[in-house]
Amino acid sequence: MKTSLLLICLTLLSISVIAQEKSFDPELATQLKADDYGMKKFVIAFLYRGSKVDDYSPEERTEYQKGHMENISRLAEMGKLILAGPFFGNEDLRGLFFFDVESIEEAESLTETDPSIQAGILRMELKEWYGSAALMMIPEVHPKIQKKAF
Repeated sequence: MKTSLLLICLTLLSISVIAQEKSFDPELATQLKADDYGMKKFVIAFLYRGSKVDDYSPEERTEYQKGHMENISRLAEMGKLILAGPFFGNEDLRGLFFFDVESIEEAESLTETDPSIQAGILRMELKEWYGSAALMMIPEVHPKIQKKAF
């Protein structure tokens, strides 16, 4: 009885392991610009509260925020901005942009098109980051789960 139970458990365990095996998709890897590890380089923009934020009234900041959101949409439509979002709370670090670009300089030129950055309401810090190329699928998947737009 113990032997039969042990064999059943081992069989179930081996089936579970087989079901979890990787199935490499070379076409998808190429489409996502993944390296052999399924990774790629991104540039992340850390958006901080700018030095001139207090120079603007709440109404003016609201207008700049609208322009900021429009710029995010434009960069996403260009295929350059893969992921963007704010942090919770009222800290100096306000949000992130993940760019699919070749260089920090290219990300800087894209980020400088943001009206809130131009006005000094936000400032940016750019870093190269090595992460999963699967992030490239966010622009395709997100609209399928988004009920409302900003």
